[in-house]
Amino acid sequence: MTLPSRTEALALVQEYTRSDSLRKHMLAVEAAMREYAVRLDGDAERWGLTGLIHDFDYERFPNAAHSPTEEHPAHGVRVLRDRGWPEDILEAVLGHAQYSGVPRVTPMAKTLFAVDELTGLITATALVRPSRSVHEVDARSVKKKMKDKAFARGVSREDVVQGAADLGVDLDEHITVVIGAMQRAANSLGLAGAPAAG
Repeated sequence: MTLPSRTEALALVQEYTRSDSLRKHMLAVEAAMREYAVRLDGDAERWGLTGLIHDFDYERFPNAAHSPTEEHPAHGVRVLRDRGWPEDILEAVLGHAQYSGVPRVTPMAKTLFAVDELTGLITATALVRPSRSVHEVDARSVKKKMKDKAFARGVSREDVVQGAADLGVDLDEHITVVIGAMQRAANSLGLAGAPAAG
């Protein structure tokens, strides 16, 4: 089955998602997925597309009820299936939501779950820096923020820890890998830092 192009995936993200922060979240997950694909001998294009598209339906179909069959991500997966997206990508997208009931079997599916919440925590950690730069974030600062329950309250700490464990990667190493991926994509994520005054 032919893999959709990144241009097609981006068009879908832009069609469904107006929120700049949500678009940037998907770009961050894409960057982390590509990084892990290289490390785990996966297909970087396939893994990257999975990260880029995983939340495209979230803004329109947020699924507060956590239904496994309605709204996000089930709705998005139906749209992707109608457009001929490969089943392994659809399975990974379904599996990144704990409530879907879809097991994460492949390394790609496990990685999507492992990096999803973590990219949000890293972004939030960067944005509270005076520089607003991901280049000033390290694993120690992220773990410190993880312990503060009031910080980035929407991020599931349990998912971050479980995701690293499911991948068989030490948590510090996992955070460092994802930070590195996001640093390399910092410009597109809006996390390269505020320009120096004067």
